[in-house]
Amino acid sequence: MVDCVLEDVDLSRLPLDGWVFEACNVKQANFTGAKLGSSVWSSCKGGLADFTGCDLSESRFEACDFNNSSFRGTTLTASSFERCKLTGANLSEAKTLNLSFTETRLADARLPGLSFRKSRLNGLDLQMADLRKCDFRDAIFQDCSLRDANLVDCRFEGADLRGADLGGIRLLNAKQFKGATISRDQAGQLLAELGLKVR
Repeated sequence: MVDCVLEDVDLSRLPLDGWVFEACNVKQANFTGAKLGSSVWSSCKGGLADFTGCDLSESRFEACDFNNSSFRGTTLTASSFERCKLTGANLSEAKTLNLSFTETRLADARLPGLSFRKSRLNGLDLQMADLRKCDFRDAIFQDCSLRDANLVDCRFEGADLRGADLGGIRLLNAKQFKGATISRDQAGQLLAELGLKVR
């Protein structure tokens, strides 16, 4: 499907495995429970789209805008998002084995409990995101932001955080980064709260 307008259309529970959507408008479309495995999405606009309970396994999203969309309980196994906008998106309870994000905006998104273990995270904006209980063990951060994110009960053992913006993280929460590697500048930012300077 190319340049199609599917805004507000009800496509729930339809078998759409392997379909390709290019430059389509799917804003506020209802894909609840649809079968979309191995689908491809390129340059699509889908603000407030509802993918709740969909099967999007092995699907690929490139340069799409799905701000404030719902992927709650969606199967995203082996799926990928590259250069996408997912601000405010809800991925709660999603099945995400081998899910990957590259250069994607996830500010204020809900991602509780997701596993990023051993992932190379490149260009992710996770400002103010809900990352409670996420697993970042052995992950490598490059040009990422965790500024003001909710990191309660996250795991960072073995993670390399030197390429992450940790702004807004308080020294009292620094224990969450036990076992992770941070830079001298990042350590200085944390210690500055105590009035100390690192030279």
